[in-house]
Amino acid sequence: MGRHARRVRGSPLKRREYDESDVRIRPGKSSRPRTKTRPQHLDAEPAMVVSVDRGRWGCVLDDDPDRRIVAMRARELGRTPIVVGDQVDLVGDLSGKPDTLARIIRVSERRTVLRRTADDTDPFERIVVANAEQLFIVVALADPPPRTGFVERAMVAAYVGGLQPILCLTKRDLAAESEFAAAFEDLDLTIVYGGIEEPLEPVLDMLANRLTALIGHSGVGKSTLVNRIVPDADRAVGVVSGVGKGRHTSTQSVALPLESGGWVVDTPGIRSFGLAHITPDDVIGAFSDLADAIEDCPRGCTHLGPPADPECALDALPGKEARVAAIRLLLTALNTNDPWFKGQPSTTIT
Repeated sequence: MGRHARRVRGSPLKRREYDESDVRIRPGKSSRPRTKTRPQHLDAEPAMVVSVDRGRWGCVLDDDPDRRIVAMRARELGRTPIVVGDQVDLVGDLSGKPDTLARIIRVSERRTVLRRTADDTDPFERIVVANAEQLFIVVALADPPPRTGFVERAMVAAYVGGLQPILCLTKRDLAAESEFAAAFEDLDLTIVYGGIEEPLEPVLDMLANRLTALIGHSGVGKSTLVNRIVPDADRAVGVVSGVGKGRHTSTQSVALPLESGGWVVDTPGIRSFGLAHITPDDVIGAFSDLADAIEDCPRGCTHLGPPADPECALDALPGKEARVAAIRLLLTALNTNDPWFKGQPSTTIT
């Protein structure tokens, strides 16, 4: 009551007058329909992915190592996987200047794919490299001792993925290669020597103007071979990456340019080579001279021959006995995990 009285005794209250300037109208929805048409990006430039690191991709324009771009994945691509070797289209800042960022808006269809799984029961496929023409399987003849199982599994992945496998033997000064290499002679597998004492020219001739992936276990001399092929490999890794801290982690591949043209993809050291994504028919289908024959095999045939598959059509091919036996070694490797791969420590590229 007292408060009311004071208001009465004081100056009379003036009612504020409002006009149209005080009214705020919330904008309604536009009458223009929203389109789902994506821009075509006709000005996009093609590039190749050479490194991957934490949501950023290092790319080169026109296959030119000096035209390096760091890019992000455009929103419209969602979670589309992008790996080293992929051919992509870029828009945005393509100057390559520090702290600039382009966008990857398209990923071209892959011509070849090298895949593996962590083991033979893992349903998740890991794409090691895309569009590679060759796979160098680097194996030491001693220290560590060679195992045919790893080579056979790598060959299966190469054949099925469309790559040409090449066996690269190192440390020939420590052991003879004849017995180990003879295990693959019926598969027409090209063999080259890449040890520290071997001449490098045969290797360089095979790599020139091609995209080649190198795989191998820790200690076989793969990193030494890479440093011989690309003399400034340590520096090139940091520059080609151009991503994050400019480092080459042990979990990613990186493409290094060759002076003669072409690229070498240095992959991380591996401790297993699972083939959960590959079936026996996939393996046979990679060999044109055997692919037609398996159409006459009974359902569920694993093509291993008697006693498992007494009616396998591969046994009826005249003059192919040695080749069929060699292919069955690959199929056996497909169905058997070599215990040598288990329990090996993780490896890093040095």
